[in-house]
Amino acid sequence: MKKWLISFLLFAIVGLLAACGNSGDKPASTDKAATEAPKAEAKKIIVGASLTPHSEILEHVKAKLKEQGVDMEVKVFDDYVLPNTALEDKQIDANYFQTVPYMEEFNKKHKTHIVGLDGIHFEPMGVYPGKEKAKEPKQGAVIGIPDDVTNSARALKLLEANGWIKLTPGKALNDITKQDIKENPKKIQIKEMEASLLPRALSEVDYAVINGNYALSGGLTPAQAVAMESKDSEAAKNGANIISVKAGDENRPEIKKLIEVLKSDDVKKFIEDQYKGSVVPVF
Repeated sequence: MKKWLISFLLFAIVGLLAACGNSGDKPASTDKAATEAPKAEAKKIIVGASLTPHSEILEHVKAKLKEQGVDMEVKVFDDYVLPNTALEDKQIDANYFQTVPYMEEFNKKHKTHIVGLDGIHFEPMGVYPGKEKAKEPKQGAVIGIPDDVTNSARALKLLEANGWIKLTPGKALNDITKQDIKENPKKIQIKEMEASLLPRALSEVDYAVINGNYALSGGLTPAQAVAMESKDSEAAKNGANIISVKAGDENRPEIKKLIEVLKSDDVKKFIEDQYKGSVVPVF
């Protein structure tokens, strides 16, 4: 009986020592994978933009946005139509190139569902010399202007502000067309064309009224223009370039973070230093 009891006790002691040894071989506290919470993956968004200045401003904030958990891809478009059709088709998550009046006219014409959010900057439109360099046009001067409704109206208002023509009084900006030219003492000829082509068309016309972003892309500066939209013009009040999304995406956290980093003092300084009056922050 005693031998059996002694054998049992020895067996129990050996088993206990073995168990203690195994539990110390691999402490749970050394397993980082078990103790550290997995990091959340960055949310990815694709933002459509015109090359200058929109894509450049977006690239400037990309790193700061990444710090907030949003990985942004910037997709560059070279016209004013595809960024909106891509947004409507959900090929991109937002775009940054247009004004509210242009967006509203686009929605009406194309039956799209695009919503404008915050304004970031304004690009003054300018009258740039082509074949003629004088500050006043000669008789029969040919002037190129954008062919889309909103920007052609802005161009005509700028020509009126410069005293070259007179338009039908009292009409809303988006309702103005070249048929509203009521006084034209210099017999100016208006030639409408795709806005992006105007800088390259300067050799073919006497003057061209060019959007700020396309003037920048074409190497033009406000100092070269014979007239510029003023900061207190009707166009300036309605001409802020906005972040746009498809209806339903207005409250997406990633988009809100994008707008937050865009409307920062750092971006304001970047715009002022980089574009020297060709682009004006509106926040």
